[in-house]
Amino acid sequence: MICARQVFRCFRAVERFGDRVTGAAGPWFVGMAAILVSAGAFAFFEVILPTMSHPILSFFPCALIAANLGFHYYTVCTVRPGFVDDVHPVSSSPERPPEGGPGLFWAKRKGATDHMEGVRWTRALNVTPASMSRCKKCGVVRPERAHHCRVCNRCVLKYDHHCPVRINQCVGLHNERHFVLFMAYLVLATFFLSVCGFQKALDALGFNFIADWPYLTPEILYVLIYMLSVVMCLAVGIMLLWHMWGVVKGETAVESQDHEVYRKIARSRNDNFVNSYDLGKRRNLEVFFNIGPDGYPWYTLLLPLRVPSYTDGRSWARRDGFDRHGGVVAGEELTDEEESEEP
Repeated sequence: MICARQVFRCFRAVERFGDRVTGAAGPWFVGMAAILVSAGAFAFFEVILPTMSHPILSFFPCALIAANLGFHYYTVCTVRPGFVDDVHPVSSSPERPPEGGPGLFWAKRKGATDHMEGVRWTRALNVTPASMSRCKKCGVVRPERAHHCRVCNRCVLKYDHHCPVRINQCVGLHNERHFVLFMAYLVLATFFLSVCGFQKALDALGFNFIADWPYLTPEILYVLIYMLSVVMCLAVGIMLLWHMWGVVKGETAVESQDHEVYRKIARSRNDNFVNSYDLGKRRNLEVFFNIGPDGYPWYTLLLPLRVPSYTDGRSWARRDGFDRHGGVVAGEELTDEEESEEP
């Protein structure tokens, strides 16, 4: 038992050291990612686009993909995820989410609906106020679905995970939409670069015996960009599918782990666990992206525009007839404190 406790403490120490290292190196990771994305976009428009069948017609959809990629990456890196003890960055109020900012890149809604307990939706949804608890790590009173980030040392509304390598901050309520769209457009951009740039990659490697390379992008740099695009398309594509699977199930990365525990608890007493946030696949997508008949237009998914979350994180849409998860009783919910308990 003593040996197991020492091993546990050793792993915790290594984990905390890794958090400090990645936290300190986070800005460098973001800067490197921005340079690589810019280099890939430049190589595509300089080397690949002129060789396509209809370069002028192809320019506009390709430019739209590049604009969305850059916009959503900038937004997910700069928009705060939604710390529980913060007022909202636009509305300056913890009570209501904003309808949108005055800037050019804020999407406009289709008509107006009344606010209902911090939720921007119609009464067709079953909306209940979130239950509150006090975090034992930072002491803040937080609503359900908020979790404590050990890197930021703060509680985040609808916490998904902390991403030190790509965005150097948490993914939470206010930037999760942009995080998913950033991954989607990154997969789309790298897919087209990988497919359309294959012949030029062979030229750069010398397989086609073409001596002239009349581009500003050096051959070796183009080959490295092409190889990285193939790898990123596959790797990020898998991540995107995993995140989208969580979206259609109405759960975050943290909640997906918690829900597995809840299912075991419910089965132990011959009961079934029911995720009260799961509204059905289509409605889950509409609520997550805040689109649909009562949200923002669907074309906001195709344009580089900011769209706020449908809620302020203190009220949540649930399945009809539920005000909490089914199969779990009060006191059985997991908290962040269990993560630090020693064996």
